[in-house]
Amino acid sequence: MSRPRPRPLLFLDVDGPLNPYAAKPEHRPEGYTTIRASLQPGRPLRVWLNPSHGAALLALPYDLCWATTWMDAANRWIAPVIGLPRLPYVDFGDSLLVHRPDGIHWKTQAIVAYAEGRPFAWVDDEQTPADTAYVTGRHPAPALLHHVDPRLGLRENDFATLRTWVSALPHAAEGRSP
Repeated sequence: MSRPRPRPLLFLDVDGPLNPYAAKPEHRPEGYTTIRASLQPGRPLRVWLNPSHGAALLALPYDLCWATTWMDAANRWIAPVIGLPRLPYVDFGDSLLVHRPDGIHWKTQAIVAYAEGRPFAWVDDEQTPADTAYVTGRHPAPALLHHVDPRLGLRENDFATLRTWVSALPHAAEGRSP
């Protein structure tokens, strides 16, 4: 009996896709709630989150994973507000926020390594064509790098893109990874 294939990964950035930080600062987007997150000493961060995003993300046929500077802190601050369970996260280690002279985003190499050849989609507001080229050249499985406008955050059209892409994968929704 063959083992079911794991579902594709969906790498989630917080700031931009889930927290539309670039929206007008005096106008919280409709449907969002405000939290103040104290990640470091000093002034807490203002974060806008849409509580409906958790259910929408969980309805997608992906295994979810944080790919954000928040790393595990996203499980404490973000997941409960939007209704997500504790998720695994990419640990960026020494590459966190380190500028690369080749123009590749500092997250890209770690995301490709974490995926270990599995198909994946990555929602972020900072990918460039250089990241797409890097992933295409170094990742053996299909990958979608989906840009989300940081003024708007994830919208229905973004969820539709994720559903369409994963539905085109052979055996995409088969099984569940352990």
